[in-house]
Amino acid sequence: MSMFSIKRIILLALLVTGLKSLSQSNFQTLSESNVALNHQVSKKYQVNFSLKSRSFIYHNDDLGLKQQQIDLVHFSSLKLNHYHTISLGLQYRNRDVFNMTGNELRMTQQFNMAKRQLAIRFGHRFRTEQRILKTKTIFRQRYRFAIDFPLNGERLDIGEAYFVGSVETLLSLSKIESPEIDQRATFLVGWQLSDTLKLQTGLEYRAEAFNVSTENKLFILTSAVLKI
Repeated sequence: MSMFSIKRIILLALLVTGLKSLSQSNFQTLSESNVALNHQVSKKYQVNFSLKSRSFIYHNDDLGLKQQQIDLVHFSSLKLNHYHTISLGLQYRNRDVFNMTGNELRMTQQFNMAKRQLAIRFGHRFRTEQRILKTKTIFRQRYRFAIDFPLNGERLDIGEAYFVGSVETLLSLSKIESPEIDQRATFLVGWQLSDTLKLQTGLEYRAEAFNVSTENKLFILTSAVLKI
């Protein structure tokens, strides 16, 4: 089977998995923009800082752009070997400034495995999170499987495009609420504009708390990643 055929099969499978439930009720559409700065401190240690902005597009049967929150995020990552990385993260989410409720401080622990076969890179990410809100603390476990590959040839060169797809399952636990299970599917197209700059855009579908009462959300994603 050719590389082109493998890419088409994987892309089709991810699209079917992620978009089959968009017609369900309880549906919202949001936009999320992200600007990230990456710095390689040493061969094994890297830091990341990012600023995220999220807005409603369609919410409670209303159509119109309404800001929901901003997030400040930091990750420190240590490369264990060629395939494995561990990371610690700290995130602050502010909604009060937009007259929304739910300010949050989040701590994250992460283990990542990545391996390349031909032009396709496969990744497994395990995360534990402590989401500290005003009225409760949520303990969340996450597992994500992701693939990415260049859309032109076997190697990603400057000026060329690439595809990123992932599926993720999340389990949230707290003392005052029932356990909740979420499912996410993300599809992105990116461009390697230079050695230091990447731009990405795409869609993410979320089925939140589908074991309790499903909320269906479609995110329109845009991001810029800069290496400094």
